[in-house]
Amino acid sequence: MRTLRRADALVMAGLVAPAQRTAIEAVAARYAVALTPAVLALIDPADPADPIARQYVPDPRERDSAPDERADPIGDQAHSPIKGVVHRYPDRVLLTPLLHCPVYCRFCFRREAVGGAAVALTDHELDAALDYIRDHDAIWEVVVTGGDPLMLPAKRLARLVRALDAIPHLGAIRFHSRVPVSDPTRVTAARVAALASSDKAVWLAVHCNHPRELSAAARAACRRLVSAGIPLLGQTVLLKGVNDDPAVMEALLRALVANRIKPYYLHHLDRAPGTARFRTSIAAGQAILRRLRGRVSGLCQPTYVLDIPGGFGKAPIGPVYLDDAGTVEDWQGARHVCPDDA
Repeated sequence: MRTLRRADALVMAGLVAPAQRTAIEAVAARYAVALTPAVLALIDPADPADPIARQYVPDPRERDSAPDERADPIGDQAHSPIKGVVHRYPDRVLLTPLLHCPVYCRFCFRREAVGGAAVALTDHELDAALDYIRDHDAIWEVVVTGGDPLMLPAKRLARLVRALDAIPHLGAIRFHSRVPVSDPTRVTAARVAALASSDKAVWLAVHCNHPRELSAAARAACRRLVSAGIPLLGQTVLLKGVNDDPAVMEALLRALVANRIKPYYLHHLDRAPGTARFRTSIAAGQAILRRLRGRVSGLCQPTYVLDIPGGFGKAPIGPVYLDDAGTVEDWQGARHVCPDDA
């Protein structure tokens, strides 16, 4: 089975109604489409509300943009001093060596950029990006993202890790990837060895939004990474119709921790064009986390964050348990006086 990229293939797979073929072709002409065999195996075509299909199968509504949606919803471009680098915070940068992914999430905040013609930095562009990092000794962490950096060939990935490892002022290298859940066969021994070759701390953040995405193959891929000494973090986007239910979120967070993936961020959805059908309110996200407080271990608790539109960075937006009157709410909803020793 091959990765599905065209409307005709989606129709043949029973994922798109024949009457929608033309509309889906129009969506695919603007936004990249790809569903790997690993993802296809998780989808129930008979379920019109399947949470896996909802994340990956294109929808005609993607062509409808709301006035408050932005092509660059988190303001990357305003903080990009050189191609491939986003420098928003003093001590860390994003490095995007390529804008190609194994699958294309229908809610992606970089959907206007990923999967296009210029999918990878040239050798010259990558060298220039690395020189920028070398020249700014306040940078302590590099977050390698994209696109998906685990789409890089193993040798190119190894060269990138070695180059970052050789920069003295770096303390941590973090990769962000959907590959372990969406295309786990790419987590090869060579790619794992490339990630593990650094003397610096290398972390991998795994993007996973639903417990069913942690298939047997995905779990095996994560074990290979952990066994090589690479600690795993979990990144999740709050999505209407996918995980905006306390029971689903609880199952997901437990499954992540059970597979040695520490939940890190729960992202409020960025306002990318054509993504309104995935949007929940911040209050709904806070209610889910409030429901989980005390029900799941502290290991399972992510930080709920909003990337402030316009490029102003992330802000934690989780529920607040201490009020101005000096009372604090416990996990069962009761309030208690909390003396302020200051």
